[in-house]
Amino acid sequence: MNTPRSKLTSRPVQLLMLCILAGGAYASRNLWWTSLNTKVDQMVGKSAPAKDDHAHDAHDHDAHGHDEHGHDEHGHDAHGHDEHGHAEHDKHAPHAEVESLELSAQAMKNLGLTAEFLKPITTATYYRTISVPAVIVERPGRTVLQVSTPMTGVVTQVSAVPGSAVEPGAPLFQIRLTHEELVASQSEFVRALGELDVEERELKRLQAGVDSGVIPPRSVLEHQYAKEKLEALLGAQREALRLHGLSERQVSQIEKDRRLLSELNVTVPENRTIQNELKLSGNDTYRPVAMTQNPAAPLIIESMDVQHGQSIEQGGKLCSLADYSRLYFEGRAFEQDADAISKATANNWKAQALFSAGVTLNNLPISFIASEIDEDARTLKFFVDLENEIVRDHKDEEGNRFVSWKYKPGQRLQLMIPVEEWKNQIVVPVDAVAQEGAESFVFQQNGDHFDRIPVHVIHKDQSSVVIANDGALFPGDVIALRNAHQMQMAVRNKAGGGIDPHAGHTH
Repeated sequence: MNTPRSKLTSRPVQLLMLCILAGGAYASRNLWWTSLNTKVDQMVGKSAPAKDDHAHDAHDHDAHGHDEHGHDEHGHDAHGHDEHGHAEHDKHAPHAEVESLELSAQAMKNLGLTAEFLKPITTATYYRTISVPAVIVERPGRTVLQVSTPMTGVVTQVSAVPGSAVEPGAPLFQIRLTHEELVASQSEFVRALGELDVEERELKRLQAGVDSGVIPPRSVLEHQYAKEKLEALLGAQREALRLHGLSERQVSQIEKDRRLLSELNVTVPENRTIQNELKLSGNDTYRPVAMTQNPAAPLIIESMDVQHGQSIEQGGKLCSLADYSRLYFEGRAFEQDADAISKATANNWKAQALFSAGVTLNNLPISFIASEIDEDARTLKFFVDLENEIVRDHKDEEGNRFVSWKYKPGQRLQLMIPVEEWKNQIVVPVDAVAQEGAESFVFQQNGDHFDRIPVHVIHKDQSSVVIANDGALFPGDVIALRNAHQMQMAVRNKAGGGIDPHAGHTH
């Protein structure tokens, strides 16, 4: 039977096409052979039955599981390399632990690891503390000064500006005195002084007549009695003027000048000394009792209580001056913490103040403890001294000075009160310890590397961590005192590495 010519002529063509396809497949084997091999291995692995012993391939293996080429059952040599020279990767543990971290200079700066935060650790005394809520309050009788007038009058000038800081001797108010009793007492005193002058001159004239025998002695005695009566009256009037608020010096000044007090200038106390008197002059000055907290600190006009032209009675309030240079932390401890607060005070242990903004104040002495429990809140109040500081000091266009203090009454915070003392402890900042599960780590500097050291944490509070002195660290070791958590994240990222090129591939 004859074969058709079309079939005879097509067989060579088919062979040629198969050769071409085979050549192209061989040339592109790197693109599809690995994936195909992986799929086949996965299919074989899923379908192969479980065996207790290890299956061996067609190669003969020696006692160590290597064949005549030095490869094991997975095709790896004694150094863990396969026939292509690639190192073996354990697919069951792709994230091996990395115990050391190398940081570039830029990374060190980003983490803030300056010389301040790379220091040798030392042992120190640690105080276990309790946290007590607190609020900043004024010092009773010291912070606020009420300025009042000692006499009735009319406010004729107001120099004080609410909220401004005033210097010693600066004028606050000018008052025209209308105190009727004071005016009457001064007038009677000055009139009695004049009558006494007349009697003294008369006695001097009569005494000359008695000496010459012209005037009888009885006339001299009558004027002598009148002089003594005036002197007694002046003594009573002096006491009356003192009761009105005048000092002994002022009464003597009135007696000398024979002038009545008409106007009163109220000024800021000078040198914070106690001086409560009226100066006799055209612009007499009254200086109220001053505080003695800090003579160099400015006084703030906290409130203004009178206006220009206002009549004010004796003892009326003019304004309030405040000295915020020293304040109190008022702690409010629970009743069961009373013994701990008393123990800290007795041992002269210092408190620590923690503000919400992260500001911390250390070494604060406890001033005193209240003598009774607050019936409503059931808390025990205690007070810690606070030295304030000025954060802004400027003057406006009119020359008025304004001051801003860092700490203000009403601010809330937490007071850390020591209740137990632990000596010779390794104490580091809380940011120096990284936590991962049940493990805690610090990073010790070792040349240009940081070694991750597991440590045992004995105690931890809001700012510090106490590490056991068990040989993991020694005094003198240099560790990173901040950003340990970020360094721990860097270690984990380094342990994870990049994508494994042999992931999912088995031999």
